[in-house]
Amino acid sequence: MKIKPLADYVLIEPIEKEETLPSGIVLPETAKEKPQEGKVIAAGPGRVDDGELIKMSVKVGDRVIYKKWGGNEVKVDNKELLLVKEEDVLAVVE
Repeated sequence: MKIKPLADYVLIEPIEKEETLPSGIVLPETAKEKPQEGKVIAAGPGRVDDGELIKMSVKVGDRVIYKKWGGNEVKVDNKELLLVKEEDVLAVVE
């Protein structure tokens, strides 16, 4: 299945960080926090403001940091993805 976001939505694949404590203990999934970093898989064309299209500031392939509790989870081809508004993307990681 292929998903193409509309307006100013961005489809993100969250990047899970392995959490290992300094002592070498690996935290299980249930003890980890939700990821806040991911890779942009798809992006909409942008939002319309006063009849003018404002293009997206992120593009496919960008690594981004997004709000912890923002967006909607969607499952595509057995992958957990996140559909968020562009305003919920906080930064691009360079």
